[in-house]
Amino acid sequence: MSGTQAPLVFITGASSGIGQALAARYYRAGYRLALSARRTSEIEAWALEQGIDRGRLQIYGADVAQVDSIVAAGQSCIARQGLPDVVIANAGISVGMDTAQRDDLGVMAQTFAINNLGLAATFHPFVAPMRERGGGRLVGIGSVAAIRGLPGHGAYCASKAGVVSFCESLRCELRASGVKVVTVCPGYVDTPLTQGNRYGMPFLLQPSEFAERAYRVIEAGRSYRVIPWQMGVVAKVLRLLPDTLYDRAVQGRGRKKRRGEQ
Repeated sequence: MSGTQAPLVFITGASSGIGQALAARYYRAGYRLALSARRTSEIEAWALEQGIDRGRLQIYGADVAQVDSIVAAGQSCIARQGLPDVVIANAGISVGMDTAQRDDLGVMAQTFAINNLGLAATFHPFVAPMRERGGGRLVGIGSVAAIRGLPGHGAYCASKAGVVSFCESLRCELRASGVKVVTVCPGYVDTPLTQGNRYGMPFLLQPSEFAERAYRVIEAGRSYRVIPWQMGVVAKVLRLLPDTLYDRAVQGRGRKKRRGEQ
């Protein structure tokens, strides 16, 4: 299909990493692309390098940490390209924190602003029209880190646990409407978000492999999935461990780098 007949996907955080890989996968599937990021020049460069048909691409500059900014991008998408079939709230940050450090409370506030409020604001313009249409998919990108807290990851783990709970609430709200809410929780994916981590990253996936698996989950309308599945098994085992055993298991584990750390 071409033009306005082709399905449409709206993706935030599309300038790099998982967002960019998802954009490439959906483009190969014949979708039109509505890509949003602060760094629009990086999307432009990627589109040129990939030979993306500009008739199937619109770029929206937006900061998900600013509610009015990302809501306006969603509204502009509807006005220019129509109501998307799939909306993927992918934009997110991961920064280490130490609660004893005053500046790191600001890191936590920014993390929640992007990873949680930004996700809800991304969905906001599309919920009512999708409900009226009787269909669509709203996709929240969580993390396996949502399942148990990790040392030095207080802001990130809490925010991603919030993503999982928020998407579950929204899924229940929209269940009778025909709108699917999908929660995808990546394990470790080789992106700028994970590069430089000071600990082992089992079952590490390349962004393209993650995007392929996530695409299949989203298209099937699954409610929740950890990718890769092996990481989901590990996470469930860790969730079942008594706190004393879990605390001992993560003692001495490398902490996520704080802002400004080399």
